Amino acid sequence: MTAPLHEPTADAAPNALEEAEVASAKAKDVQGRSLGRIAWERLKRDKLALTGGTVVVLLIVVALLAPVLTHLIGQDPDAYHENLIDPLFGTPKGSLGGLGGDHLLGVEPVNGRDILARILYGAQISLLVGFLSAVVAVALGTVLGILAGFFGGWVDSVISRVMDGLLAFPQLLFIIALVSVMPNTMLGLSGSAVRVFVMILVIGFFGWPYIGRVVRGQTLSLREREYVDAARSLGAGRFYILFKELLPNLVAPIIVYSTMMIPTNILTEAALSFLGVGVKPPTASWGQMLSNAIDYYDSDPMYMVVPGVAIFITVLAFNLFGDGVRDALDPKASR
Repeated sequence: MTAPLHEPTADAAPNALEEAEVASAKAKDVQGRSLGRIAWERLKRDKLALTGGTVVVLLIVVALLAPVLTHLIGQDPDAYHENLIDPLFGTPKGSLGGLGGDHLLGVEPVNGRDILARILYGAQISLLVGFLSAVVAVALGTVLGILAGFFGGWVDSVISRVMDGLLAFPQLLFIIALVSVMPNTMLGLSGSAVRVFVMILVIGFFGWPYIGRVVRGQTLSLREREYVDAARSLGAGRFYILFKELLPNLVAPIIVYSTMMIPTNILTEAALSFLGVGVKPPTASWGQMLSNAIDYYDSDPMYMVVPGVAIFITVLAFNLFGDGVRDALDPKASR
């Protein structure tokens, strides 16, 4: 018997084992990269989006903990400090609007209320209206948009004409007229709570056509896909296809548009408060503070700068985060 032409080396088995382990690890990596994980990894590489998201989280924490934070700094947002006001001009004593150790952002003219405490409480109103009105708009827009896109025909025509009418309706004037005739008590709410409730409903109601159009357009495209035809051939009902086949594939655009809608709602609330139809005094609101600061922009500019910067940072943070989420969820994006 002749010897084999090639003797197996001692390293052959270990090398084969290592290659198998590497191949198995690569296979696990590929299998483990879900769409959510891919989007998160892309979002992590976007430093601006992460910065915006961090600021958004901090704003939410600050709004939730406003009573605790104002207690820690020893200030009440509704407490007057008239001893800090110049009786002749009605402006805060000292420089930069009375800024000092006890009042880190100064005090308001005439009454001397602490600006930092009112900024913290104002964040509650802005974020509450911004988030909840977006929830109302997303709920209505998603349901009506998916119905219009899937059923088509007269259903699509009716919903589309309603969307066109609402988009052309003067939302701001309607809210001003509605709030002016609202009672002081409604559904167990009173005072500023009534106005906050009305603003949430009206802003959300007039905002749903925007997301409704996006959802309708996506549904028109998705309803012709193969998996929808396969579900029909297996006997799936319409509502099963709507909520089990189509809706999961609409989550990404809905999330993206929601993040872009919240800052718009915050600006709308600030504009309404600026015009005097937002929350009632003494409830703190950024827009209301800007409105009051108009009379003192030359003698006490800090009173206007602080709420203006708060609105600017909030809206910018949401927009940066929304842009990052859009790029992360878009498979055709370049980054």
